[in-house]
Amino acid sequence: MKGVILAGGNGSRLFPLSLVTNKHLLPVYDRPMIFHPLETLRAMGCREVLIVVGGRSVGDILELLHDGSEFGLNLTYRYQRGAMGIAHAIGLAREFAGQDPIAIVLGDNILHGSVAGFASEFEQGNAQAGSVLKEVPDPQRFGVAEFDADGKLIGFEEKPAQPKSNLIPIGVYLFRHSVFDVIGTLRPSARGEFEVTDLLNYYLRRGELSYTVFDGDWRDAGTIESLHEAGVFAAPFATEQPIPNVGTSEGRDE
Repeated sequence: MKGVILAGGNGSRLFPLSLVTNKHLLPVYDRPMIFHPLETLRAMGCREVLIVVGGRSVGDILELLHDGSEFGLNLTYRYQRGAMGIAHAIGLAREFAGQDPIAIVLGDNILHGSVAGFASEFEQGNAQAGSVLKEVPDPQRFGVAEFDADGKLIGFEEKPAQPKSNLIPIGVYLFRHSVFDVIGTLRPSARGEFEVTDLLNYYLRRGELSYTVFDGDWRDAGTIESLHEAGVFAAPFATEQPIPNVGTSEGRDE
């Protein structure tokens, strides 16, 4: 399985912090935000990782991460022009993915706990798409999962004013190569973006979506408030994940 990190966007919800840098370079406790999704993918067994970048300070991301060797990864990069949405960004990974399944992690997601088991089951199974769900107190900020009276998952709704559950798909998605053809059929939402919830609904209607409810802890760091909360959240387990030797001559080929 190959990995993809979505690290584009303007980070408007993090203004003014993101006025002069890419939001994924902002600190979450003791390391740049983007280190967290890199570690999530590495723990899932991904060694080839594409980072979709955009917005400000793209060169700074490359200068920080280089070729990924300090993380035990092989990194490549693609640029997304404008805020086109998560599904559009996933579409940029087509050439990188080839025929291999891909694991997508949003660049502002902080996980404490493993999704490696779910990824392994997906690789060995027949599902075309996979989503990791988590119960949250503020589901209206996210896409929201809807269930019927029997507890069966029946749909996803993007940022609803009246959420039908407290379960949301956190920013970890799994897809097979069929996703790129599906993305080509999507239309922009009312927000003008290509929504990942449309992808999930497509596969759900076809009975080709698998999901799990994450039993670890999770935060996103997409707003000023949640960035602060993510730093507090990450502090207790920071020592569990050593910081790679980046940004020094010892960690680089000069």
